[in-house]
Formats: sequence, structure tokens, C-alpha cells
Amino acid sequence: MSIYSCLLETPSAQVYQALRIGSGLSAKTDEAAARGLPNSLFAVQILHGAHPVGMGRVIGDGGCFFQVVDIAVLREHQGKGLGKRIMGEILQFIETHVPESGYVSLIADGPAQNLYAQFGFVHTAPRSVGMAYKRPRPADT
Repeated sequence: MSIYSCLLETPSAQVYQALRIGSGLSAKTDEAAARGLPNSLFAVQILHGAHPVGMGRVIGDGGCFFQVVDIAVLREHQGKGLGKRIMGEILQFIETHVPESGYVSLIADGPAQNLYAQFGFVHTAPRSVGMAYKRPRPADT
């Protein structure tokens, strides 16, 4: 049987990028990872032995707004309850550190919404909907 443990620590940029790509999430640049990761309010990694195989983070302003991001488990470790373990650690952080009026949100991709619903997250539509800004790309020259 495989042994998994939790590490309540922000991953390195290298580990972060590997977990995003290996789980099917989009890649982030070295610059983006280096800038963003130190600003995590909370982070958890799932280790298989000494090797990170999953992660999740909470970002935000620390008082009013919190967003759950980067829930990722390497494909070969999916289906073993690790996403639930990550969300359990995140929920414990939320319950302990988020003020009563704090707004906690996330963007659920596809069937991941079923996982998040198990932890009390609900759809906000039609009252509000998630939106993202798409930066224009320079014209090909």
C-alpha cells in the first residue's frame, strides 16, 4: 500500500510547475510561479514518500477575500482520495483563519465541482458568475 502524507508548505516553483502540468492544469511561466507562490496564504502538498504528488493553495488579501486555487494531483495518483485530503486541509485553514465576513471562492473546472460541493461550496449563478480577463495577444509578425 502506498504511503501518503501532508506537508503544509508552499511548493517550490519547480514542484509547482511539475504538479500543474502533470495533473492536466495549464503551465505557468517561471516568472509567474516565482512571483505568485510567496504570496500564498496557505498551501498543502501531498507527498508519496518524499515526492510531491498533489497540492492546493489559498490566496487572497487575508481578510476580506480568499480564493482556493491550484488543486492538483498527478494523474497516476488520482482516484485515491487525495483531492479530498487536500480540500480537507484547506477547509481546516478556512474554518480557523478566515473572518466570518470573509468571502471564499474558487473556479471549478468540469467534474471538480463535485469534489468542492462535498466541502460546502455552492454554485453562485445566476446571482454571480465567474469571469476571466483574456489578455490580447500581439499579432503574429
